[in-house]
Amino acid sequence: MSYTLEPVHFSGCIQPHGILLVLSYPELTILQVSANVWAYLGKESQMLLGQSLHTLLDIQSVASIQQNLEEGDSLSSLKLRTLSGDRTFDGTVHRIKQGMILELEPAAQTEESFFLVHAWVKGAIAKLRKVSSLREFLQLAAQDIRKLTDFDRVMVYQFDPQGAGAVIAEAKRDDLSPYLGLHYPATDIPQPVRELYKRGLLRFIPNLTAPAVELLPSVNPITQQPLDLSPVTLRGVDPCCVTYHQNMGVASILVISLVHNQQLWGLIACHHQTPKLIAYPVREACELLGQFVSVELANKGDREELDYIVKLRSLQSEFVGSISQVDDLKEALVNPALRLLDLVSAQGAAVCLENKITLVGVTPTLEQVRTLIQWADTQPGNEALFHTNLLPKLYPEAETFQNQASGLLLLRISQVRRYYILWFRPEVVQTVNWAGNPHAAMRMEADGSVTLSPRTSFIQWQETVRATSLPWKACELENALDLRSAIVGIVLNKADELARMNQELKRSNQELDSFAYAASHDLKEPLRGIHNFSTLLLKGYESVLDDVGKARLQTLIRLTRRMESLIDALLKFSRLGQAELYLVPTDINQLVNRVLEDLLVSRQEVQPEICIPRSLPTVNCDPILVLEVFTNLLSNAFKYNDKPFQSIEIGYLDTEGSIPDSSYITFYIKDNGIGIRERHLEIIFRLFKRLHEQNLYGGGTGAGLTIAKKIIERHGGQIWVESTVGLGSIFYFSLKS
Repeated sequence: MSYTLEPVHFSGCIQPHGILLVLSYPELTILQVSANVWAYLGKESQMLLGQSLHTLLDIQSVASIQQNLEEGDSLSSLKLRTLSGDRTFDGTVHRIKQGMILELEPAAQTEESFFLVHAWVKGAIAKLRKVSSLREFLQLAAQDIRKLTDFDRVMVYQFDPQGAGAVIAEAKRDDLSPYLGLHYPATDIPQPVRELYKRGLLRFIPNLTAPAVELLPSVNPITQQPLDLSPVTLRGVDPCCVTYHQNMGVASILVISLVHNQQLWGLIACHHQTPKLIAYPVREACELLGQFVSVELANKGDREELDYIVKLRSLQSEFVGSISQVDDLKEALVNPALRLLDLVSAQGAAVCLENKITLVGVTPTLEQVRTLIQWADTQPGNEALFHTNLLPKLYPEAETFQNQASGLLLLRISQVRRYYILWFRPEVVQTVNWAGNPHAAMRMEADGSVTLSPRTSFIQWQETVRATSLPWKACELENALDLRSAIVGIVLNKADELARMNQELKRSNQELDSFAYAASHDLKEPLRGIHNFSTLLLKGYESVLDDVGKARLQTLIRLTRRMESLIDALLKFSRLGQAELYLVPTDINQLVNRVLEDLLVSRQEVQPEICIPRSLPTVNCDPILVLEVFTNLLSNAFKYNDKPFQSIEIGYLDTEGSIPDSSYITFYIKDNGIGIRERHLEIIFRLFKRLHEQNLYGGGTGAGLTIAKKIIERHGGQIWVESTVGLGSIFYFSLKS
């Protein structure tokens, strides 16, 4: 879609109420001049080209221009006199890359006007400072500017985020129809014109029908390009602008830009039904007042708005405090739900953490939210935040749920992980009063392009707006971004704390392993002494000891053997934490066959049926340690079985049913033995934890499963068990393929 708009700042024309000179710098040679010089200076324009500025202005005026050029790029309100001294001008100097531009307008006849205007500005600012309400402040500003300029109508015009505007304050003649409350489409002030308003604080056109004055020559002789008149107050008027205002019955305009936070917040537009020339000091006063209004925009917010901001900040502080105290981020965000919604005054929300989406309040369906996130990820703009109150217009699929979500605010918590918070606002049907049909400014051409044309009617025109929610306020967007920063900070703090705890735990485990190794190694020597001396006593004093003494010595020998077994188990366990893994490709079939051969020989009284459904894979592991795992698990399968027919199955799972990382292979050993109660499924992996008396099921130290667990975890895998009492158990463990 294209818009036809003449680049008026390159038109090469100015308005006739002043003259313009383009000069080289520092030579001050005249390069271009407006064609109306004769009317003001009595000199032919062509005759001035190539001449020095000294041929027009007196020495003091030229010195004043040179001094101000050294101090700034663009300075106003210079009092300049001709060389003959018979005429005085108000001058504005603009420094440009190729030299300078000098605007001259006839000065007021008396100096008294300057002092009167200065006093008026001071009084107006003093009154405006006392007003706290933004509406009252802008209304008073409009009234003051109308008193100073005597224009028929003065309006304060505010832009919305889409570029449309509305009249929010007005001072006018009693016989004129009011424009207060009327809306104007964005096309009334095209974007290039907005940029000019943003760069220049004041635009003055005393007579919209006055003929334009050309520059001579039409291009700059140095650059060979048309002169950029963007900073020039006298620059010419676009024909579209002339027609537009004539259709409104306006012959003269004065526009003061209101710039807030480096954005064009709005305009103070002054209209007059007949041509009206305003003295330079009065315009300067209007510009100064406009600057004051712009600065005060942030300080004159309505008390209700300020209270709302305070409320949002309080809610956020409480909310952030609550989520910082819990470990489950999702639960903290959605419970209680109202706090999450109140943070931005939404009616619904969705919290997306990876593939898990939790809905809160009034929202689209889960699948609609999922596809909405995919669409929002493709939209340009702020990486952290996306928002609109016109969702169905941007995303047609949203028409099916516009009652729940015509407004969307999407916050991306992480750029790495799929962490989002989405807030929703429902459709709010509105009736907007436009100053004329807003669509009449756009005309479709034969080639499919769209041309802007001045509207001919400004009679109130009503429009019902649908598929639109209440807009998101700037403070709500800031609250969402602050919440993101708080969540990121909390997550980072928890990550730092977890890393510190892991480091401390690692150090503690290393110290514990070292202590266990040293303690178990040192304990074996005195234990061996107790065993040996007990054996010697039993042999050497057998004739002296009675049966009770012999029984006690035999118990002592048996206990030392039991103690030695426990120490050996502890020594083996501690070595696991200190020794480096020797990882090589290992054929698990060979390991299993070796273990089974040993068990079938050593336990000839137990001959279970062994089933291996398919050949076992090769994995990258420490073969000696993994042999220990199979030995412990298969030994238990042999021991803990009281069935007349015993069976053991050894195999591995396909990817489905294995642990999430498909690079691991999950093995299993299944038996039909005595089984394990559910409450014991975790504690069986604790060191020296036995579920039965020492003399049952072949005894043992209770360290085998603990050692097996540590070996698997050192390989980066997991081990777990499923069991049913009386039916048997299945032990699973995973190893990297």
